[in-house]
Amino acid sequence: MNVSRIALAGGVAASTVLLLAGTASAHVSVQPQGEAAKGGYAVINFKVPNERDNASTTKLEVSFPTDHPLASVMPQPVPGWDIEVTTSKLAKPLEMHGKTINEAVSKVTWTGGKIEPGRFQQFPLSVGQLPEDADQLVFKAVQTYSNKEVVRWIEEPKEGAEEPETPAPVLKLTAAAGDAHGATAASGSDSSKTSASSEKKSETTASSSSQDGTARVLGIVGIVIGVAGVAFGVLAGRRRTT
Repeated sequence: MNVSRIALAGGVAASTVLLLAGTASAHVSVQPQGEAAKGGYAVINFKVPNERDNASTTKLEVSFPTDHPLASVMPQPVPGWDIEVTTSKLAKPLEMHGKTINEAVSKVTWTGGKIEPGRFQQFPLSVGQLPEDADQLVFKAVQTYSNKEVVRWIEEPKEGAEEPETPAPVLKLTAAAGDAHGATAASGSDSSKTSASSEKKSETTASSSSQDGTARVLGIVGIVIGVAGVAFGVLAGRRRTT
């Protein structure tokens, strides 16, 4: 009886943990395809799960950070969804590729589609140029359901604090890519090391092959001598018998 109660309690506890873990992770998030390096361009995906079992997600609005505006934002078409890109005038113009940028994308809105209960949808964007003086970008998202419910994913997570109830999507930025010349030099150095290693390996293989060949010859000679010795012994025995 006690064993059954313990097993039941354990099962309930495990189910509770799984349920809480699923609830905590089911929010709008953003992840790059590959890396989002400082000063570069990246393709990022906003992942939108449907958290309701009686309504579908019908609208997503993503606001872009104003402290680090992005001059280039290009959405990838998502079947069944209409996309609206909103730009706003910058308080401080940006310099990009020798041009002065006075406006930047402030919001992207997806409508017309449907994310049904138990499903999720990804909304890809090509963005850049990513800032060089920041470790992350915070996007505020608003999710609208078919029953008119609105969930605002706008709370900025704080380091060392518990995750807020409705956290805003955060894009982590990686270190800027190294100098192309340095990369080439490093690549050349690695190639030289690889070549030297390959030559050494070839010499070792050749030496091993030579030693193996010598061993085989000596082995065959030994076998021949052994057989000859046996034959000589047999003949000698026959002569004595005769």
